[in-house]
Amino acid sequence: MTDVAAARSFAEQCAAAGVHTVEVATPDTQGHLRGKRVPVDRFFATVAAAGVAIADAIFVMDAQDDLTDNPYINMDTGYLDCKLMPDLSTGRILAHRPGYAIVFTDVADEHGRPHPLGPRRVLARQIERCRGLGYEPVAATELEFYLCRPDWSPVQNHIKYSSLTDAVDLEDCIAEMRAGLLGAGLDVESSNAEYGPGQMEVNIAYGSAMDVADETVLFKSIVKQVAHAHGMSATFMPKLWADQTGSGMHVHTSLNAGGANAFADSDGAPNELMSKWLGGLTAHAESLSLLGSPTDNGAKRVRPYTFAPTHVHWGLDNRTVMARCITEAGSAANRVEFRSAGADANPHLMIAGVLAAGCDGLERGLEPPPMSEGDLYTNPGDCAPLPATLADAIAAFEGSALAAALGEEFSTNYLCTANHELALAAEHSPNPEDVNDWERARFAAHC
Repeated sequence: MTDVAAARSFAEQCAAAGVHTVEVATPDTQGHLRGKRVPVDRFFATVAAAGVAIADAIFVMDAQDDLTDNPYINMDTGYLDCKLMPDLSTGRILAHRPGYAIVFTDVADEHGRPHPLGPRRVLARQIERCRGLGYEPVAATELEFYLCRPDWSPVQNHIKYSSLTDAVDLEDCIAEMRAGLLGAGLDVESSNAEYGPGQMEVNIAYGSAMDVADETVLFKSIVKQVAHAHGMSATFMPKLWADQTGSGMHVHTSLNAGGANAFADSDGAPNELMSKWLGGLTAHAESLSLLGSPTDNGAKRVRPYTFAPTHVHWGLDNRTVMARCITEAGSAANRVEFRSAGADANPHLMIAGVLAAGCDGLERGLEPPPMSEGDLYTNPGDCAPLPATLADAIAAFEGSALAAALGEEFSTNYLCTANHELALAAEHSPNPEDVNDWERARFAAHC
């Protein structure tokens, strides 16, 4: 669709839905949606083509909007304006908030160039890398979250995984979430109660990598807004309570060639292409941990018997492995599920990291380690452990090939924020096995 056609289509949707305000949005480094609300007439008269300014400080803010020390964006540079440039093909109506629409944006720096710290730009570069190898990356995300009372106490005191009888009083809220997601154009597959008191999962269908990343941050925003409307709070904090399961984000990827899944002829084992893709994911798994667990709280998910992986391994339909491979003969759904990221991970950055790792596997013809079977918590064998603290994740990422692939400026900025979080955690939450009130106050409302 051309820009003109996309603008016409979005304008027609807005008119038909009675839209009065367009939210001009981009994900920040934390995966939080930032931007401006613009009257619909002004949006189409000026902003759609010329963009709208916002301070580049959005890329150096932590979860509570404190500004982190950074060599690129700071008091000396003056916190310059950058420009949010609408990608009109992403425009969609927000059915759960009548009168509003949203459009995602690319971000230009003060010289009009793509901003190196913008998460959509980081992902776009890896999508182009895949295309340069002859493949179109396809992705999907699965996110878990907790519904809580406004004070962040649990709405339940028990667990009933995937029950259709238990806690029907929560279904009104979940049903409105599904309706809001569907109304915004997300292809909702299903929802279910997860393995925690008040923990839920809503599954969205696969799609192009950028669309899925955009839809994942929008998914989180809609879930939070609908929960609030029902007198509850929703959080994607990765470890809300030490004695309950954490919330993760599983990232599924496959590669299309000629409009078909290039993993489809895998039959009980990865085909050659999937094997090389998997080889890249296992080779870079330790450095990927910082993208998947950007805070010390996230690292607390990486514990045995939590359904979060603790080591670098892969298998077939086995939920104790890090990379779960679906390899059904001739199936268009064949894919690799990367299971280590927390629900607070920035989906644009996490998908970018997975694509970067997978592409490296293709480019260098990497082979994965031997397949793992059985209970990989009890017997991980000689598989390398994943970082179980933020300090270890930082050490694995800093200076890594993955950091270089994602861009020096981006990776330097990302490490600045991670080290800021590490210092705060050392001061306020030194026990690696405990989740305290400081962590909940810091992250629950902001993840």
